[in-house]
Order: sequence, then C-alpha cells, then structure tokens
Amino acid sequence: MTPINLLEYEILAKQHLSPMAWDYYISGAWDEVTLRDNRAALAKYKLRPRMLVDVSQRDLTTEILGQSFSCPIFIAPMAFQCLADPQGELATVRAATSVGTGMVLSTMSTKSMEEVALAGVPEKLWFQLYIHRDRFLTRTLVERAEAAGFQALCLTVDAPVLGRRERDQKNQFTLPSGMELGNLVDLQLPQTARESGLFAYVAEQFDPGLTWKDLDWLQSISKLPVIVKGILRGDDAVKAVEYGAQAIIVSNHGGRQLDGAIATIDALEEVVEAVGDQVEILMDGGIRRGTDILKALAFGAKAVLIGRPILWGLAVEGEAGVRHILALLKDELDIAMALSGCTKIEDIERSLVQ
Repeated sequence: MTPINLLEYEILAKQHLSPMAWDYYISGAWDEVTLRDNRAALAKYKLRPRMLVDVSQRDLTTEILGQSFSCPIFIAPMAFQCLADPQGELATVRAATSVGTGMVLSTMSTKSMEEVALAGVPEKLWFQLYIHRDRFLTRTLVERAEAAGFQALCLTVDAPVLGRRERDQKNQFTLPSGMELGNLVDLQLPQTARESGLFAYVAEQFDPGLTWKDLDWLQSISKLPVIVKGILRGDDAVKAVEYGAQAIIVSNHGGRQLDGAIATIDALEEVVEAVGDQVEILMDGGIRRGTDILKALAFGAKAVLIGRPILWGLAVEGEAGVRHILALLKDELDIAMALSGCTKIEDIERSLVQ
C-alpha cells in the first residue's frame, strides 16, 4: 500500500536501507535531544484559524531571491543520497523539477554538481558550501557551481567541527566501495578504527577558523548571492546581514551538530524580528506536516527546507517517492491554509499561531 504521510514513509524506509545508512540518516548528535526537540517544539504551538473567508481559490506560489517557486517547500542539502537509491541526487532533483520547487545540493553529494544541474533546472538550484582548509579547492567548488548555473551559494556556518554522532562512531561509518564524493573525487572518506569516517574527514578538511570576514572573501570570488545556513540567534542574523548575506536559513543542522541547541521554530521569531525586513528568512528542522509549514510561515519564514523525509521517499521509491513526499506536503499545506482562512502565502501571518 502506498504511504499516505511522511511517518509511514519513514517506517518503510528503514526496511529499504542498510543499518549503517539508516543510522547515518536518522541520527542526531550525542543524546539526540535537539533532534527530538525540533518536532516537539513545532507541536506545542497552536493554530488560531480565521472563519468565513472565501478559500475556493488558493495559490501556494512564492518568490525567493527573485525566483518563483510552486510552493514554499525546498529540498534541504543532504549528503550521500546514493545510500538511499543508486540515482541519488539525480532522482531528487528530477522530483524537485517536476514539482516546480527548489533544491539545495550538498558539497558532500554523491553525484557531481554538473550532473545534477543537467538533470534539473539550474535556475531553481542552490549549492551548499563547506569551506575547506584548502581555499583553492573551495574556490574551485564555487567557480564550478557558478559555471553550472546554480543561483546561490548556501554557506553552512554551524560545522566548524562535526557534531559527535555516536551511531556513526559505533558503525565506523564510511561510504561503500564504489561510491564516492561526486564533487570531491580526489578526497574520499577514510576507513577508520572506532570512529566515523565522516568525522575524520571533517576534522582533516573543514576549516575550523572560519569567521564572519570569510563572507567577504566568498563574495569576492563569486557574483552569486550568499545564503547563510545555521543561524539560531538574532545578533548572529544581524551580523550575517552586515556581512552581505542575502538570505538566512534558521537551522540547527537537523539536531546533528550541537546537542541541546534551541529548536529552530523557537529561534525563528527572534531572527525574523532582528532582520526579517532586510533579508528573506527560511527554516528547516522537524517539518513533517503541512501544519508545521504553516506555523513556520506564520512566524515569518518565507519557506521551509525538508531533509530526512526526502531520503525516506528516495529509499522507498526513488524519484517517484521524493515526488510523492513533496506532493503530500504541498497538499497538506493547501488544506491547512484553507482551514485557516488563507488563500495565498502572503495571508499567513503571526496572529494565526500561539
């Protein structure tokens, strides 16, 4: 039977994934407190719907950074999607294209950015960037993304080191033989004893000395707008704007970095109040229902990013599964808008949630 919601996809996905891949995708850092809090925080907020509004016609389209999208639902950057399906990121981008929404491609993807751009619509693609110690390598990634047609650079700022994910440590996580980093073919995850290969890779390759001034450097080497991903405080949001960010993603890395960090929906309003009239704000973390999206939009997000559920769809039915995940969320948001008295995204505002 075809799953009818994201939870059913999650249950099925475990049956389609290797134990190592399942643990890699599902896990959070340390005790996974923040992982759970992302969902719990969304559930605690309640909706205050308006009545007797003509909702016979509804429009879910939205505009982000001057680009039009069919709905305020993006695909978040996620590494190693070929662990879920041989087509990996290619299947994901085809699904995003068919729905008319955007995708953020991870630096650590298992298909190259050039392959992904050819399989999708580059005008609706952003490239997520980790700044490596090797700045020539980082510059090359940026130049390749720009040449391939990606429309923005999504700089992840919450990973100077990798959060300790104990499931990966126990599994000594690494990529299976024959699977590689599509954008970094000369750099691969090491095989390590009593450690995650990804943890070892990040410790060796990522630059822990990253500061706000590096946004100046990034903008000096590319004309693409910079989106800063990983902000949880209003004062950091102000700094991001001061250093030229054109959008901000409120994110705690899906609970995979600092365990005990604030849930993203709890951080969202402070960020919006600090800079929301200057840049566009997006949010990820724990979104599983259309009502979750409605709450995030009511607190001031222009769109949300969906992470793990995309992987569940990919594992269960490849491209068709991802397409169905996006369709389910879009349909649930449409229904939630109708029941809340909203005919368009702009109608969703703060008074709808408490």
